[in-house]
Amino acid sequence: MQVSSYLKLSVAVALATIVLKTGAWWWTDSVSLAADALESLVNLAGAMFALAMVTIAARPPDAEHPYGHHKAEYFSSGFEGVLIIAAGVGIIWAASQRLAEPQPVDALGIGIALAVISSSLNGALGWAMLRKSREHQSMALEANARHMFTDVWTSAGVVAGLIGVMLTGWLWLDPVLAILVALNILREGVQLVRQSSDGLMDQALDTEAMQAVQAVLDDFAHQTIRFDHIVTRNAGQRRYIDLHMHMPSNWDLGRAATVRGDVEKALMKAVPGLRASIQLLPMDVEAHSAAEGLA
Repeated sequence: MQVSSYLKLSVAVALATIVLKTGAWWWTDSVSLAADALESLVNLAGAMFALAMVTIAARPPDAEHPYGHHKAEYFSSGFEGVLIIAAGVGIIWAASQRLAEPQPVDALGIGIALAVISSSLNGALGWAMLRKSREHQSMALEANARHMFTDVWTSAGVVAGLIGVMLTGWLWLDPVLAILVALNILREGVQLVRQSSDGLMDQALDTEAMQAVQAVLDDFAHQTIRFDHIVTRNAGQRRYIDLHMHMPSNWDLGRAATVRGDVEKALMKAVPGLRASIQLLPMDVEAHSAAEGLA
C-alpha cells in the first residue's frame, strides 16, 4: 500500500477506536477512559491532517515550488504534536477535578474489554505504519504511527489502573492514572513538534545515510578524483546532497560528465529518495561553500 492508503486506514481505525473508547467511558464514567478516548479523537484529527499534507507533498514541482512540496509532511507532524499537547493539558485539568472529588466507576469489566480491543487495533496498524514510514522516509506517517503507539501504551496503563481500582476500591487511582497518561501524551507531543522543527530547518541526513554516502564516495575516490564540500538535507520523503568533485584538468567534458553521472547514480541507489547535485572542478581549483561565504 501507498503512504496515503495507510493514512486512510488510520482514519478508519481512529473512528472505530473513538466509538469503542467512548462506549467504555459511557459505561464506566472513568476519567482515565475519557482521557483515552480524547487521545483517539486527537489521533483522528492528526490522521486527517496528515493525509491532506501527504497529498500536497506528492504534487510535482511547479513554477512557485521548483523544489517540490515535500516539506508539507513536517507541518503534519508539528500539527499533530500541538494537538497532542492540547489533549494532554485538557486531560490533566479534567483529572484534577475528579481527584478533588473522587467518584465511583461502574461496569469496569466492559470498559476494560473495549479498551483492549481498541488498543489491539491501534497496535497492529501502528506497527505496519512505522515500517512503511521507514521505507518511504515519511515524517507524516511516522508521526501518526508513533501517536498510535502512544495510544496503545495509554490504553495499557488505563487498563492496568482500572484493574487496580477493581481490586483495591481506591477511587483516587482513576484520576491519578489519567494524569500520568496526560504526562506521557505531553512528552510525545513535544517530541513531534521538535522533529517537525528540525525538518523545516533543513536537518542533515542521519548517520546511517551519511555512512552509505561516504562508502560510495570512497569507492570512486583515488589519486585523480576527490570530493569535498559535502552538504546534505532532508525534505520529507526526499533527501538532497550537494558536493564538489575534483578531477584532472586535462579530462574532456564528456569523460568528466560520465564519471559524475556514475557517482550520482551510485549515491541515489545507496540512499533511497536521494537527489544528488555534483559540481565539477579541476583538481587544482578550490571553491568556497555557502557556509564559508557566510562565516
